[in-house]
Amino acid sequence: MTPAPGAVERATVQRKVVRTLVLSQVLGGVGMASGIAVGALLAEDLSGTEALAGFGTTSQVLGTALLTIPVARATAARGRRVGLRLGLSVAFVGAGLVLAAAVVRSFPLFVVGMFLFGGGTTANNQTRYAAADLASPAHRGRDLSIVVWATTIGSVAGPNLVGPGKALAQAVGLPELAGTFVFSLVGFMLAWLVVDRLLRPDPLLTARAFDAADLEESRLAGGVHEAPNHDGSMRRGLAVVRANPAALRAMLVMALGHLVMVSVMVMTPIHMQHGHAELEVIGFVISVHILGMYALSPLVGSAVDRWGAPPVAMTGGVVLTLAASLAARSQAGWSGLLLVALFLLGVGWSCTLVSGSTLLTAVVTTDERPAAQGLADVLMGLAGAAGGVVAGIVVGSLGYADLAAGAALVGVVIVVVGAARRRVRRKPRLGTDAG
Repeated sequence: MTPAPGAVERATVQRKVVRTLVLSQVLGGVGMASGIAVGALLAEDLSGTEALAGFGTTSQVLGTALLTIPVARATAARGRRVGLRLGLSVAFVGAGLVLAAAVVRSFPLFVVGMFLFGGGTTANNQTRYAAADLASPAHRGRDLSIVVWATTIGSVAGPNLVGPGKALAQAVGLPELAGTFVFSLVGFMLAWLVVDRLLRPDPLLTARAFDAADLEESRLAGGVHEAPNHDGSMRRGLAVVRANPAALRAMLVMALGHLVMVSVMVMTPIHMQHGHAELEVIGFVISVHILGMYALSPLVGSAVDRWGAPPVAMTGGVVLTLAASLAARSQAGWSGLLLVALFLLGVGWSCTLVSGSTLLTAVVTTDERPAAQGLADVLMGLAGAAGGVVAGIVVGSLGYADLAAGAALVGVVIVVVGAARRRVRRKPRLGTDAG
């Protein structure tokens, strides 16, 4: 059977969109991972206390969450391109402030800079949803996960720029730990240019145009339709969740998975430093962790398309539980067990992110997506921020092993949420599977 002209055009635009988003994710991944690798160490250095070591990453994660609100509103009003550019612009400013904070030795300025730095993660997170706007329902998980996978290249390279960053810092007279943030500045700037120049046509606006054409056909045929509502506020996102249990389930899977990942990951550099691990070794372990987060995501996406989101979410909970349990048994400093634990921690997070994101996109309409997806990322970010704060306190008072053991229990909760069977909203509305 020959595809309808609209289907052919949609597929052509989707291929271009995915290629563009892949490139932007590579560059944005370099920007984010370069800074994350040394964030906790720089926070401890500037604050002078281990108890505040997690505040840098916590501020960044909190920024990721709260900056999602204006990005979601901008996306709903003017499309994905405007929203992504906003997030990357804010991250660029944040990286600059972190550099300034390192030079003048100001911990408060560092915290503000890391908060704005979180805009890079906001943009990266929203990019995965942009990949699903025009995807066919049968390949939604695949397309979304390909863009998630693209972050692998930049994100794995980022932590390994710690060594070159140290050399660059020495060459230009910057503090040793601040050098990698120069790479962050470059990565964010290039990602912004890619989105600005190449993400045309805008995937969300194009999906709305296809929906509008379908609505017009329905109107001419005498069908009933609703006027579009381009409200991207968190209030509307909450309304969507209240009416859609499946959307809530998806959000919980993502938020809890992020809580486990951030709480363990943010304190791992400190745990390794206690065992006198070299800075380059710490960067290597974090890069392997990020490899686990992104490298296998196409396989995760294919599994979601084939078996559905709930089984993959449950698998993610199991893997996170195993990873945290192994981390709890690892010795301070460098160890093969810790390397395996951090890799699995990334894989489990990937399962929860891809399954939750795909489920959320599938169960809401095109018009509801910016608000619902924005709320999901806000909750995910807040969960990660809470995890970062608690992680620093727990490690400072009890130790890394107790932190990881607690994270393992949260992994069990994810399995329970993934296994829960809730009635999915069945109200027929255009756009539910259109994007």
